[in-house]
Amino acid sequence: MKKTRSPRRGIVAALAGVAAAATLAAAFAVPAAAATPAESSTTSSETGNVNGYRNVGYFAQWGVYGRNFKVKQLDTSGAADDLTHINYSFGNIHYQTLKCFIANKAQGEGPNGSDGAGDAWADFGMSYDAASSVSGKADTWDQPLAGSFNQLKQLKAKHPNLKVMISLGGWTWSKNFSKAAATDASRKALVSSCIDLYIKGNLPVIDGRGGAGAAAGVFDGIDIDWEWPGSQNGNVGNYVDEVNDKANFKALLKEFRTQLDAYGATSGKKYLLSAFLPANPSDITAGGWNDPENFQSLDFGNVQGYDLHGAWDPALTGHQANLFDDPKDTRAENRRFSADKAVQMYLKAGIDPKQLGLGMAAYGRGWKGVASAEPWNTATGAAPGTWEAGNEDYDKLKTLGTEYYDAATGSAWRYNGDQWWSYDNKQSIERKAQYVLDLGLGGGMFWELDGDRNGELIGAFADKVRTGTPGDGDTPGTGGGTDPGTDPGTGECAAAAWSATAVYSGGAKVSFEGAEYTAKWWTQGDKPGTNAVWEKAGTCATDPGTDPGTDPGTDPGTDPGACAAAWSAGTAYPGGSTVSHQGSEYKAKWWTQGETPGASQWGAWELVAACS
Repeated sequence: MKKTRSPRRGIVAALAGVAAAATLAAAFAVPAAAATPAESSTTSSETGNVNGYRNVGYFAQWGVYGRNFKVKQLDTSGAADDLTHINYSFGNIHYQTLKCFIANKAQGEGPNGSDGAGDAWADFGMSYDAASSVSGKADTWDQPLAGSFNQLKQLKAKHPNLKVMISLGGWTWSKNFSKAAATDASRKALVSSCIDLYIKGNLPVIDGRGGAGAAAGVFDGIDIDWEWPGSQNGNVGNYVDEVNDKANFKALLKEFRTQLDAYGATSGKKYLLSAFLPANPSDITAGGWNDPENFQSLDFGNVQGYDLHGAWDPALTGHQANLFDDPKDTRAENRRFSADKAVQMYLKAGIDPKQLGLGMAAYGRGWKGVASAEPWNTATGAAPGTWEAGNEDYDKLKTLGTEYYDAATGSAWRYNGDQWWSYDNKQSIERKAQYVLDLGLGGGMFWELDGDRNGELIGAFADKVRTGTPGDGDTPGTGGGTDPGTDPGTGECAAAAWSATAVYSGGAKVSFEGAEYTAKWWTQGDKPGTNAVWEKAGTCATDPGTDPGTDPGTDPGTDPGACAAAWSAGTAYPGGSTVSHQGSEYKAKWWTQGETPGASQWGAWELVAACS
């Protein structure tokens, strides 16, 4: 059946404090059957990347209906060449068994609408003719695997480094995560069922399709989209345990990692585990999302950089995907969200930047009855949208009215004299790609692929990161390691002594108590040998003339050097910029404007040395 509405993922309610439901339209269903064949060994285990960066896109299950967006579009548009990972959204958790399942049952309304819901027809039942198939061959009536699963498998055959993940939950299907994660037994059962269904590919038999191993080789990993552990900001009807969800979430990630690795040891393949990371500080805290221990289980996570505002606040326009805070934002301080503010919560907690991706929007949020092109003005309600009010695809917005872009906030919008739409365009995407490069993040992510049919935004991001210093792809924490040709165990310590007050970026080298260490990510005050941020490179002989209390690179007996240009509050500084302020020289760790050097040890400015 035709899907009439697109449930946008994200913080529609989590940020706005409003239970805004985003329902799936029709699908069909029956319970899944168990089976246990081995996965095909022909799947490539190599990790694809764009100049060492991830470019992740969500393929919405329901997009094959009203939008008529099939997997082949990713091939013919060239988007598949710019993508590294496709997250197929979504998989549901059964309300009774608390296990992964696939069925044909329409999504309903209200708090129990997701119970037993699924769309096996879209997943693996729908037949494709030769013209709509990635391979150019029509499906046969008796093949066990059809639908989007088979099309994704064909796409991977043409693009062998492309990874496909199954994303579990989302806004509409996160209801039962808390119950499934509540005990060791329920966690083990959930994870085992998800691996059996999606990784081993043991599908239920529905209308003649499916069966043991039918989907083997389709999925390379699992993406966790639990919205939101420990928080009441999720969808109406979600089970939430505010006391125990945080610990249970951590344990659930560990269980996924353990079982994926165990199965990988038998199949000879590395299976990925990722997560959709919230932007709302209260949700981050409630679920412990920025706990570094969680990222020992995750390969990477994607930080939500959209749905920061919307027509759930019907009388006020404003940015839904701004990179930086807007000083003109009229909302209460605790509701002035930005993508950067969210990213910083993860970085300051000690998360390796390479494990973070920046979420971007292939759609917009809009208002009507707006008298001004400037943001943060009054409106009379949600603007009309093709699939739901206040929501429209990038493809349909890119030619509406007049386009505006603000470099200071990294935000774009369009205005036609009545409707005001906040969205991402090529300019804002390129700015966000530069932000990824400046901070050394692992890449980017798009929700959702069918809003950008020709891959314009996806390509803009990929092209920009191709111009930067190569990243580390899916190998977090390994940048800046020891040169294998160097013997760190001989001679005096080559690196400067560690200082408790100095700021170190990922890859920085220090010496401390007879050993040399390499920083795996940004750090300050974390003593080498006692914290996971420092990786021991080897032993060395301490130079008795080195004062371990001196900041690296500063010779206290040398006169300060000449100062760089003075910092200015009105100037925008890209990452790497050098300025002077009050007798000291500072280097920008990322893009910044208006932040005073030295004002915060967690801020954008890294102290380099004294100057005169």
